[in-house]
Amino acid sequence: MLTISKPGENYDYVIVGSGFGGSVSALRLAEKGYKVLVIEKGRRYEPEDFPKTNWNLRKWLWLPSIRFFGIFKMTFLRHIGILSGIGVGGGSLVYANTLPRPAKEFFRSGSWAGLTDWEKELEPYYRIAEEMLGATLNPKLYDSDLALKELAARLKKDEFFRPTFAAVFFGEPEAAVPDPYFNGHGPEREGCSFCGSCMTGCRHNAKNTLDKNYLYLASREGADILAEHRVEYIRPAGGKKDGSSGYEIGFRKTTSFLFSRIKKVNASGVVFAGGVLGTVRLLLNMKKRNLPLLGNQVGAGIRTNNESLILIDSRDHSKDFSKGIAIGSIFPSDENSHLEPVRYGGGSGFWKLLGVPLTHGKSVFARIGKLAFHLIRHPLSWLHIYFTKDHARQSVILLFMQHLNSTLSFRRGMMNLKSSMESGPAPTAFMPESKALAEGVADIIKGKAFVLVTEAVTGIPTTAHILGGAVIGRDSSTGVIDADHRVFGYNNMLVCDGSAISANPGVNPALSITALAERAMSKIPERSEAGISG
Repeated sequence: MLTISKPGENYDYVIVGSGFGGSVSALRLAEKGYKVLVIEKGRRYEPEDFPKTNWNLRKWLWLPSIRFFGIFKMTFLRHIGILSGIGVGGGSLVYANTLPRPAKEFFRSGSWAGLTDWEKELEPYYRIAEEMLGATLNPKLYDSDLALKELAARLKKDEFFRPTFAAVFFGEPEAAVPDPYFNGHGPEREGCSFCGSCMTGCRHNAKNTLDKNYLYLASREGADILAEHRVEYIRPAGGKKDGSSGYEIGFRKTTSFLFSRIKKVNASGVVFAGGVLGTVRLLLNMKKRNLPLLGNQVGAGIRTNNESLILIDSRDHSKDFSKGIAIGSIFPSDENSHLEPVRYGGGSGFWKLLGVPLTHGKSVFARIGKLAFHLIRHPLSWLHIYFTKDHARQSVILLFMQHLNSTLSFRRGMMNLKSSMESGPAPTAFMPESKALAEGVADIIKGKAFVLVTEAVTGIPTTAHILGGAVIGRDSSTGVIDADHRVFGYNNMLVCDGSAISANPGVNPALSITALAERAMSKIPERSEAGISG
């Protein structure tokens, strides 16, 4: 593990976070000759370190207050529940490795609209991102994919159903082969076994997580990666308020038994890449004391991807819904919406503990009343989910997403971020379109629809794709960063992660975050051209 050899060590760039934007930044900056440090608050994982199922909460959940240092974090705010990834590789460790491109509307809406022809501008960077992440058409459909395909046929829209492009190596299972992606410069890989365990961490070395591409290659180029540390502050150094004399970065260990002391390094530049929960929280914390030139748009323009998660508990024991890759197919049910079947590997049944029957209602009292009535009338169909022996084999999670725009804003709170409505309708767990589609799938697989108890009782939806909060704008009155991802008011400071997403993609955003980061890094000159001497 990397250790900082002396206080105040100097880097050209410090990158906060090792997810999609941070990993891209690390590789491209290192290739250009810069001395780079990546600081990641989570742990470094090898395939054998991942939990076999999500019942192993100590390895799966990130709850450092009780010494759980896993790869998956749940955050609940007033308007939204957020699922995110932690560790060297960020969200790639837990995401469903599917890489769709958004529809045209994404490039023409939001705070970045009109600054350039984004669809044309990003096209070459989408191709680079797809190549780097190993985007490959899923070659095999399994039971949950076939159920979605039947739903599309019943709706007479079967031509829109398609397999996903996934960041997975579809080679021979359990057969180690030399790096198949980077002319032998990457790590050995093994073929996918279609076990469905992508989101609890791939134990078979088949998932193209960032530690096997961007971060691996960045390390070969000399980038340092410091795991298990969280950045506490960043402030301009050398008496220049705009950071033109560089920055001091303070950070502390996240996995210590006791409160750890702050360590410091200096850098000429900083890249924020901690995701919305990392980047936006850090910017808000520093706005008054350390970075007063930040504009008032920090925390604005938060988008939830208009998502709904519905679990279908099946009574058809002839099916195995755990088999396949995490998301193997996608169905655009209309011009604004997408539906995907999500799976966990066999034995992963944690989510059933939080499941209650799908219930809509205008008030919390109405919904609780409906749940009580349902328990009295249909106790066996409700209780079946809790006593299912292998929940992952007998259930399908449906992920519903929309392009439609509504936005939140985040601000500092006493213990956590606080959310408030900014524009459009409030996020809701009760979307008639998703309910109808879920009931259609339930009919096909002889199942019953469930949702998280937090959604049924509070009406607050859950998203795995929180976006925005440091968006692209024409100036500081409309955004936090410019079209090249540079923070308004500061020199050599960038944001390259999901918080820079400036419109609602309506699909899984990992590919778009990667493409945007590739474009942002392309704008930075070689170290020699930047006038930095070694």
